[in-house]
Amino acid sequence: MNALNGELRAEWIPDSGFQLRKAGVQFDAVRVDGDDGRRLADLMEELVGGEPGPVVTESNGRRGVYFLVPAGSTAGRPWPRAVTTFNAATGRISYVPVPALGGDTWPLMWRHPPTRPGRFVHTLILFNAAYASLS
Repeated sequence: MNALNGELRAEWIPDSGFQLRKAGVQFDAVRVDGDDGRRLADLMEELVGGEPGPVVTESNGRRGVYFLVPAGSTAGRPWPRAVTTFNAATGRISYVPVPALGGDTWPLMWRHPPTRPGRFVHTLILFNAAYASLS
């Protein structure tokens, strides 16, 4: 971890713009599109007292909201239909867009940037919140 302007720097966060990162290496991800994703992010903030872990939002297309969770934690769970998981389950390769912590990263931005190494969204809380808000 290197400090740049007092912010966290991790090897999977690009220095500028955004890059695709292979899911299942540093993290898995859960994507919920549009207003449903934004409502789920609001609910997660409420449930955990304001800072749920790293969450990326997309400003165009599907307007996806990506919740970064610990690697290996999304496979084998019966997520709601509105959820897309990104992981490295057997026979699966998926990539997650990750923006830099500053500069021009459009159409991606951090709703909640990472705060420390190894700190991700809690998968079980997210799983239960997804069922509560998307069912």
